[in-house]
This record gives sequence, C-alpha cells and structure tokens, in this order.
Amino acid sequence: MIFDLIIIGGGPAGVAAGVYAARKKLRTLFLTYDFGGQSAVSAEIQNWIGTSSITGEELAKNLEAHLRAYESDPPVGGLIIKTGSKVKKIARTGDNFSVSTDDEQIYQARTILIATGATRRKLIVPGAEVFEQKGITYCATCDGPMFAGKDVAVIGGGNAAFETAWQLSAYAKSIIIIHHRVDFKADKITVEKVSANPKIKILTNAETIEIKGDRFVKNLVYKNKSTGEIKELAVEGVFVEIGLIPATDFAKGLTALNQYGSIIVDPKNQRASVVGVWAAGDCTDALYHQNNIAAGDAIKALEDIYLYLQRK
Repeated sequence: MIFDLIIIGGGPAGVAAGVYAARKKLRTLFLTYDFGGQSAVSAEIQNWIGTSSITGEELAKNLEAHLRAYESDPPVGGLIIKTGSKVKKIARTGDNFSVSTDDEQIYQARTILIATGATRRKLIVPGAEVFEQKGITYCATCDGPMFAGKDVAVIGGGNAAFETAWQLSAYAKSIIIIHHRVDFKADKITVEKVSANPKIKILTNAETIEIKGDRFVKNLVYKNKSTGEIKELAVEGVFVEIGLIPATDFAKGLTALNQYGSIIVDPKNQRASVVGVWAAGDCTDALYHQNNIAAGDAIKALEDIYLYLQRK
C-alpha cells in the first residue's frame, strides 16, 4: 500500500498532525517509538493550553488516547498507528518516498511529515542523572513556577540560557548563570539586558563538576578554570541549557539541514527543501521550541499537505 502521508514522531506536533490527517480522511501511517516527546518526563506542565496543570506522563497518555480515537484501517482514508520502532532512513522512490525502520520494515507514501523533535543535551557530571526532575530540569517554561522564591542556577552561555534566566527572574529568589567559557554565544544585547537584572548574577570560566543533594538538589559544585579552586553554590534548582540535538539523522541526504542538524523549513507552510516533505516542531530550525508552537506548526503543515495532495 502507498499511503497519502507518513507522519514520524509521537510528540505534540506529530499527534496534532495525525488527528487532522485522520479527520481529513487521508490514508495515513503514524510511526513513533513512543508518545509524549521531551515533555513526557516533566513533573508538571503548566502551559499546555486548556489544561492548567498536567504531568508529562499524563500528557503523553492523553496524546496517545486522542490519536487512537481516530485509528482505523484504510483503504478509503484511515489512520494506522505503529509504535516501538524507529525510522532509519527516508529515500525518494520515483514520485513517492520509502521509509525504512529498525525492525526491517519499509513503507511508502506520497508525502512525509517529520515531527521527531529533539533531545536536550544532558549534563554529564556526578549527581546529574540522580537528581533529574528532582531539582535538575531542562525546561524553564514547563517547570519555572515550581521554583518560586528559591535560589537557582542556569548552566549555559547561549541565548537559551540567558532567556531562561530572564524568565526565571519572575519566580526565583535569585539566579546565577554558570558558563564554562569567558565569552558567550548569546547575543550581546541579550547579555546586557539580563546582566542588568538585579536578581541575576553571571559566573564565567566555571565548570560544573557535581550536583549534590538528598531527596532534591541542594548544592552545585564548580571549578574555577583559571585558579583550579573548587567551590559550592547552595541552590535548589538547576536549569540546564547546553543545547538541543535534533532527531534528524535519518533525514541526512534527503533534505537540507542547518549546522545544528535541524531541518530547514519555510515558516509559512513548514515545507522542507524537498518537494513532498514537511517538518514541524523541535526537529526544525523554528525560532521558538514549545509544545503549543510545535502542535500549531504541525497543523499548519498538515493543511498544506492536504492542499498539495488534492492538487496532484
């Protein structure tokens, strides 16, 4: 069978597109290893529109349940959902595309929507894994309000780290940015703005070497790279902003990627550089990466995919 559309990815972007594709009666194959995306591990999400508070686990279950409500077999329209496998490669085969998975299956479709998201670059120091979601977090938008009135640290030196610190200033008692270099990747104007905030301090040339605590984070240990001196900071939260790794290895050689491996898309319609391929969410070069934005961009892509297929 040749599907009208294959959607790859089980986060908010992929599921939003899947629901819309099913409602438009497109013959759709939905491929994902699991559901939920990056937010599946969040202890609490307070910015998922329509729900004042939800855990990442609950969000993942809700996304899957919503999509499965539309599950049905083709031939005339329909949605097939396959979980537990990962895409290895996408290749053009004539006017269509073939998608190979790690369980040795090959599927064909007229169009492709990539919504595989990204993974946060993890902090790799003693204690980091132990205290993840116990004070260590990778999403200020999701988790920031839980640190109201507390002393927190932000690790990183790019725009994301500085924007996180600024965002946290609305909740936290104090914020210290810890960067392992002297110079920042963040825009100068952003650095100047954040530096002027009395709640925020910046520590440069400081390498985080350990996270300590009991049930939750209590201390961050760092080394002054100039002197070699080891110091500890008393903090109850550590926000890690050291980069994203787009889940796009399977798309290399198919469509244009930027220097970070993100799929380059037209923000008007989410089209990739190859005709017949769209992408949405954190796997793209979109300026902002949030659950609600990912879902909206995927719906935008699906509307464009539908019109594209109707014209063929």
